[in-house]
Amino acid sequence: MLIDVVNVRTTQDFQLELGFQNGERRRFDMRPLLSMRPWNRIAASQLFHRAAIAYGTVVWPGEIDISPETLYDDSVRLL
Repeated sequence: MLIDVVNVRTTQDFQLELGFQNGERRRFDMRPLLSMRPWNRIAASQLFHRAAIAYGTVVWPGEIDISPETLYDDSVRLL
């Protein structure tokens, strides 16, 4: 089941704090991805912090995104 991301907050240590359509709040660690394409283009802090929500997922300028399934499945639930 696809669960849309409805809000995002970036942290200084390249984590995404996410709110999902089902009401869950989760944390996703972007650090392992920042050495891979296309995410290596947002490894600079000023670019990483330009994360936004579009089409039910997290996007960055330059047509960079990550699937909502990955964000949900590979994240840790926040209390």
